[in-house]
Amino acid sequence: MSSKVDRTVNFKNDVQNKDNNENSQLIEVLKKDYVILSEKSQQLLTDKLFLENECSRLKKRVNRMEEEISNLHAPPFVVGHLQDTINDNGIVRSSNGTVFLVSINKHIEESKLLPGARVALNQDNLSIIEVLDDSWDPLVSSAEIIESPEIKFTDIGGLDEQIKQIRQAIELPIENPEAFDKFGIESPKGVLLAGPPGTGKTLLAKAVASSTNATFLGIVGSELAQKYIGEGGRMVRELFDLASKKAPSIIFIDEIDSIGSKRLDSTTSGDREVQRTLMQLLAEMDGFDSVKNVKVIAATNRPELLDVALLRSGRFDRIVSLPLPEKESRRSILEVHTRNTPLSNNIDLNFISNKTEGFSGAELKALIVEAAMNAISENRNKVNKKDIVKSIEIIVKKKNENPSNSNENLYR
Repeated sequence: MSSKVDRTVNFKNDVQNKDNNENSQLIEVLKKDYVILSEKSQQLLTDKLFLENECSRLKKRVNRMEEEISNLHAPPFVVGHLQDTINDNGIVRSSNGTVFLVSINKHIEESKLLPGARVALNQDNLSIIEVLDDSWDPLVSSAEIIESPEIKFTDIGGLDEQIKQIRQAIELPIENPEAFDKFGIESPKGVLLAGPPGTGKTLLAKAVASSTNATFLGIVGSELAQKYIGEGGRMVRELFDLASKKAPSIIFIDEIDSIGSKRLDSTTSGDREVQRTLMQLLAEMDGFDSVKNVKVIAATNRPELLDVALLRSGRFDRIVSLPLPEKESRRSILEVHTRNTPLSNNIDLNFISNKTEGFSGAELKALIVEAAMNAISENRNKVNKKDIVKSIEIIVKKKNENPSNSNENLYR
């Protein structure tokens, strides 16, 4: 009987142990499932936040695109200029030159409604919608030299007298205006640099831009010759307005003969438009409303073509001639261009100067560059006399290939 009871007790214990093991295993499985479900729920929550943010971003983008589409569907405005105001109306000149009496948007501040202001006009009734900010022509605004050229007067050889003249006429009035007031005289307004190509006209202008703290505006004369009537004069006016706002300033007009040639009884519309541009330039330099603290430097290799009104005192007060360099000037130019070039001991600058009669400063520079490239191609460390002689032959041959394009004939 006792053994039977023991077997029963053992059986119960076995069953209980088995149940406990199964419960433990089940608890472990549930714990694992709970951890996995927790991670999944966290991931789903993160995905939900991401999708909400993405949905919000897309909604903003859709709103911006709808606004852009709405702007594209809106009719364009006409740009005009306000001439005067009468009560609640304004007199405007549209882009085609027609004058209208129109209404003004009541939300525009009266302080902005000044004569000459650029305004946006409704295309249908030409009423003033908005006052636009003043803007310069891209060619005018890009004329300002922000970074000064790395050219100094010491880098220019053979032009000592010309440098002295241009510094007296341009730099001195800017740096010491009180001295001119003390003597009761007006400072020169303009300097004309005249000479064959390659004699250093643009180089002098770059040196002036580098040596002075004044605003420097550089433009080519051909850029002021525009196709449409009045555009060239408008650009000249804007150029001097910009220079006046940034005074003291210097305007450099290269190749001025493209707009400053003599006025003739021409019948072509192109010539008449160039003459209008010239007349605007004459008025800006010395007219009723001529600007102060603005100096003009111009360059040309055809001074005989320029209009006499442009060359008179009060406009270009000083004409600086830059001829082809003589022997001593050529040696000075060669000293500048060989300053950093290793030369052999058998090279004499006097010899080069004697052999280069009729060379311009640019051609002397090209001579040194050609000789240096020849030495580099032959893996030598210095330029020798043979390189110089060969370079002179190359430059002379190039000068003689087409005599009609030589510097001397161009200047004549």
